[in-house]
Amino acid sequence: MADAPTVLVFSAHAADFVWRAGGTIALYASRGHRVRILCLSYGERGESQGAWKQTGMTVERAKEIRRAESERAAGLLGAEVRFFDAGDYPLRTSDELMEALVQEYRTCRPVFVLTHSYADPYNPDHPAANAISLQARVYAQAEGYPLPGPALGAPPVFMFEPHQPEQCGFKPEILLDITPVWTQKLAAMESMEAQSHLVEYYSDLSRRRGSQAVRNSGRRGIQHAEAFQRVFPHVTGDLT
Repeated sequence: MADAPTVLVFSAHAADFVWRAGGTIALYASRGHRVRILCLSYGERGESQGAWKQTGMTVERAKEIRRAESERAAGLLGAEVRFFDAGDYPLRTSDELMEALVQEYRTCRPVFVLTHSYADPYNPDHPAANAISLQARVYAQAEGYPLPGPALGAPPVFMFEPHQPEQCGFKPEILLDITPVWTQKLAAMESMEAQSHLVEYYSDLSRRRGSQAVRNSGRRGIQHAEAFQRVFPHVTGDLT
């Protein structure tokens, strides 16, 4: 996989990448891409409701549970995951975190990047992850940034769909057919036991986005899809 094209996925918490982009991750892994998930936090405080209902739960134990779930889900999707433990409620950046992420960009040289939406009034960690991911991309492009490796080019960035898109200013611009890998995404979602209540929500969402994809393409074989919004303009010489 060393020479395979790489996709970088920024996930604020241990499960975000599963709900929002699990199908895309599995799809590109199946096409021979290396998919590397950068998990900024375990979601040990705000996104581990199921774990905290257990008697005697602690922050460190919650981290262990979410890490195990996340690693299992990433494996089911065909991806690799790196954890940064940058805090949860709140997620905070630091010089050390930023340098590590810049190095990820420069080492992996992704063909595209997936990240969170700009806004989320229900969870400030999500837009924080968006800002961190875009800031690191800018730094990685700077010739004078004091880290080894050639400066980054301009990989496109796609924001995956937040939990309540209407409240987050999210507008679907791309609907990606994930029908061929739907069973993988479902298995990955079901492995996130600390948030099992979300499985049906995201299953229903994928079906609705699939229906919209059929309407906008005429491709009647689409049953499941994931939605994305672009950060930067799409540059092309052909509009067809």
